[in-house]
Amino acid sequence: MPLVLMLHPLEHHDMADLPDELAAELGILSAHIVRHMQALPYISRAHVYRIGDGGAHLHIWFFARPEGQTQLYGSWMPVWDDLLPEYPADVAEADAAIVADALVASIGGRRSAAGESPHD
Repeated sequence: MPLVLMLHPLEHHDMADLPDELAAELGILSAHIVRHMQALPYISRAHVYRIGDGGAHLHIWFFARPEGQTQLYGSWMPVWDDLLPEYPADVAEADAAIVADALVASIGGRRSAAGESPHD
């Protein structure tokens, strides 16, 4: 996939025990991330997944479906991501920076540098 992003709370929560305030923030952040991913010129859709059977830390995944790739419709996108040739890392990192900057502009916060822990 051209872009795969993950959102998770800094504290350990799963979906079932996520406090209401963080659940509301999760909804707003997710909607903005999807909007910004889909604003990239060659992305037709952003798929959102919660994957983690038995995990104690909530991870929400965002997969960008490239325009014109109709075989990637549906819930098999994470599988396709494992099977397709690797996407150029420099392009994916540049796209991730565009989405992160747009997210900061739309709802605030700050963007971490590549490799920087969000706890820093």
